Amino acid sequence: MTFYFQKAMIPVGSQQKPLLEYIVRLLKYHGISKIVMLIGYKGQQIVNYFNNGDRYGVEITYVWDNPEYSGNGGALLNAYLNGHFEGARHILVYYGDILSDINLTELMQMHRGGGFAATLALSPNYRVAVGVAEVEGNEVVKMVEKPPLGKPVTIGILAVKVDSLAYLKELGEEKRNIDIMGDFIRLLLERKQKVGAYLTNSFWFDLGSTEAYEKLDPSDVDHRFAFLFQEA
Repeated sequence: MTFYFQKAMIPVGSQQKPLLEYIVRLLKYHGISKIVMLIGYKGQQIVNYFNNGDRYGVEITYVWDNPEYSGNGGALLNAYLNGHFEGARHILVYYGDILSDINLTELMQMHRGGGFAATLALSPNYRVAVGVAEVEGNEVVKMVEKPPLGKPVTIGILAVKVDSLAYLKELGEEKRNIDIMGDFIRLLLERKQKVGAYLTNSFWFDLGSTEAYEKLDPSDVDHRFAFLFQEA
């Protein structure tokens, strides 16, 4: 599908609006009106659709991928080095393939109030995608189909103190392919920086695969996200 579509532009819900529109509307709903979109592959589709953000009541600027850096961390570093976060003390990072009704206001309040270098939105309800066997010796004694993992998982949404991006710059001096969770957050923890955990039972759905996309119920999307379109 993404041969034709930029992944964040895949249509969802019965109105077939792009996934990214739900994200933009959620940001606006929670008072976040300055948006920096980090774009690369088929990014012109995004620019053509959202333009400067006026029709959504937000201000959108775009940062194209820099071949010098890759990965989502590299894209974030590119925006930081080009001054797109100047004047801000904190930023919200929201992955473009995540559909969620998370309370971003609460997340940012916890982040700022806790003095965290970064705060991760985490879901405590994630279920593994396969059945799990309980084994005694060489005998299966119990099967549990898709049980809860038992540990909170990241959902592709986090708050970051802008000063903390200096660690991302440090990573950029060592490597070119940088992952936000695997590299940046890991380094913050290694350097004894405070990383907050915002546990949420909010709906979230990772649209990172065709299988996941086919499981997304349009009527469920319409019901859950009607609040974003009340003024539309």
